[in-house]
Amino acid sequence: MHITLGNIIMIGVGLILVYLAIKHEYEPLILLPIGITAVLVNLPLTGLTEAPYGFLYLVKHYLIDTEVVPLLIFFGLGAMTDFGPMIADPKSLLLGAAAQIGVFVAMLTALLLGFNLKEAASIGIIGGADGPTTIYLTVKLAPHLLAATAVAAYSYMSLVPLIQPPIIKALTTREERKIRMKQLRPVSKTEKILFPIVSMITVGILVPSAAPLIGMIMIGNLFRESGVVERLSKAAREELMNIVTIFLGLGVGSTMRAETFLTYKTLLVLGLGVVAFASATAGGVLFAKLMNLFSKEKINPMIGAAGVSAVPMSARVVQRLATAEDPENHLLMNAMGPNVAGVIGTAVVAGVFLSMLGG
Repeated sequence: MHITLGNIIMIGVGLILVYLAIKHEYEPLILLPIGITAVLVNLPLTGLTEAPYGFLYLVKHYLIDTEVVPLLIFFGLGAMTDFGPMIADPKSLLLGAAAQIGVFVAMLTALLLGFNLKEAASIGIIGGADGPTTIYLTVKLAPHLLAATAVAAYSYMSLVPLIQPPIIKALTTREERKIRMKQLRPVSKTEKILFPIVSMITVGILVPSAAPLIGMIMIGNLFRESGVVERLSKAAREELMNIVTIFLGLGVGSTMRAETFLTYKTLLVLGLGVVAFASATAGGVLFAKLMNLFSKEKINPMIGAAGVSAVPMSARVVQRLATAEDPENHLLMNAMGPNVAGVIGTAVVAGVFLSMLGG
């Protein structure tokens, strides 16, 4: 293999990702390994990516393509996630669902631009702002787009604090941004234990294709909330998450070779990622405003933007905007409800796509 102009470009792309991860801390846990691996696989060195025994080939083929890593990440996320705010305010499920409009807007736009249905679904799911779900669905429906969708998902997740505020401000008035919401009720341990069990069974019956993702996150969450397997829960959210995140970054980065990444479609995917995030934010905010037409207790429509499941970044964006208008307005916990609901919503949408399109 000789270094081509494409390889040089991709080395530059990899170094940009490394720079963003180190200098600006944009999703460094995933963008740093992706970026530096992209540099490595575009060098004329070895058979790291060659079948059947290249190290990066083994990581990609046996850990990413077989869905082992995405599912283990969902397991770890479950052990890290507190669903209490969503349980305390069930209507936040609606806001998490409303934000999924970004998935369908990006999907329809992708279809109009010439992508096939499976490719469009893989691009659309970027709007869920959930990297593991994006990887899980893309591996099943459009594996040739894996690098583009993964980089778009994680890059734009890190840019949530830049993408969301202008959209939120454009769709809300100052008076709406100043709406205060009552403190959430305490959630009992029994409720927190029953929630993952009931959710896993319900989704498993209604949307079987989403059962792997929902099942793993709920098992991890049950470990967390049961209080009797703290050692396992800690391992899931710390050691296991660290290990699988490394493999995820190596596996995705190994697909960023010039001949597969430098295509017209890749550029379109990166552009559609912005469309997905922006429309998801807008969908959540507008649905919250719609709910206010029928609700006695007014909702601060900004919390609808937190339905984009970039946990907890989008909830923090809402909190920052709220205190900018009123320093005493604390919306973080109210926003966390839609935030974690968005994780469930995106996984369910991915399951629906799989059931309709096959995988």
